[in-house]
Amino acid sequence: MVREAPNAARLSLLYAVVFVEIGIAMPFMPVWLNALGLEAGIIGALLALPIAVKIVATAPLVGLIDRGVGARRLLTIGSLALALTYALMPVAAGLGWPVLALLIVLNAAAGAPLVPSIDYMTLGAVRRSARLDYARIRMAGSIAFLLANLAGGAALGAFGERLAVPLLLTALALIAATVAGTTTIATPPAEPAPTDGRRPRLPPVLWLAIAAAAAIQASHAAIYAFGSIHWSTHGIPSAWIGTLWAIGVAAEIVLFAGIGRCPARWRTPFRLLALGGIAALIRAIGMALVGDRLGPVIALQLLHGLSFGATQLGAMAAVSRYAPDGARGRAQGTVSATNALASASATLVCGAAYQAGGGPLTFALMAPLALIGLCLAARAARIAPRPAFTPPHFSVSTSASPSDPDTVR
Repeated sequence: MVREAPNAARLSLLYAVVFVEIGIAMPFMPVWLNALGLEAGIIGALLALPIAVKIVATAPLVGLIDRGVGARRLLTIGSLALALTYALMPVAAGLGWPVLALLIVLNAAAGAPLVPSIDYMTLGAVRRSARLDYARIRMAGSIAFLLANLAGGAALGAFGERLAVPLLLTALALIAATVAGTTTIATPPAEPAPTDGRRPRLPPVLWLAIAAAAAIQASHAAIYAFGSIHWSTHGIPSAWIGTLWAIGVAAEIVLFAGIGRCPARWRTPFRLLALGGIAALIRAIGMALVGDRLGPVIALQLLHGLSFGATQLGAMAAVSRYAPDGARGRAQGTVSATNALASASATLVCGAAYQAGGGPLTFALMAPLALIGLCLAARAARIAPRPAFTPPHFSVSTSASPSDPDTVR
């Protein structure tokens, strides 16, 4: 029991140091590429490369955990490789964009297993002790991401885009590698694969849950890609645009902090996915109808807590409960890879839709994705096995009832 609090703090720290790097890279790498003077088409291609790499590389890399590679070792090596590639990017840019593209591919491969590896360790810890709370631990990543967004803009203003972005990312990746390499997490060892050499299959109920989460998360593609552009072209001030993004992340943080106080029956894997799907559906329709008005958009951004946060919790709960021994790492990687594939496909559709019909058409096309996710979650709930007693696999609360076979624990 004495290790539970340190475990929670150390896992939270791992999320924080990884997500603060993501919080700089996601919004400011495009700014850095633009500062290099590259053409828009080349910038678009370079930004698409990490998504493609994640689709291909995440599941095999995280699956190494099932073959005996420690999750912490994978996290440490990946962070070191990230630091090296970030440090070399200015040199690569000077040699030409094809060299930079190759380095971006290596960088994306290094970063692909980081968050799934921490999720793997966290889920292992909460399976070991129901007193640990996945949502509260994961919340540290969202807080770090939000703070990085705010601090990154100030750093760019002080040092300039061309210097600040690669310098910050290199330093943050080195910090993450140091924390990962020196932090001991008391989690069970990886489950051994079957002695007959065959890889255990992921059950249909888990595939349905993964597909549901991917569809719901992909419905965010329109907001991620064109939300700021749409708001700006309809006269919403730039200061408010930044605030709108912060509202979404803050809503996510509030959900992670307070989900444990909700009734246990609302914290089942499929009900969480359903809540996410319903919120995403309302958000997509709302953005199509009133996405050009500040007041309604503020309310719609608050739904991000459910559309993203509840979906994330539902997916992790499903992995923890239904992934078989010897395949938990692969299942974790499959969630990330499937999300990336669905989101990349949706983003491509959004690009064509925005050019053809503007924001209303683009946001409206996200509603069917949310509905598909909702239907898949309902189907998964119908076929899910319901034993008389379910051992604690996942916890978002210390008060969840073990007698409820659907309780998210």
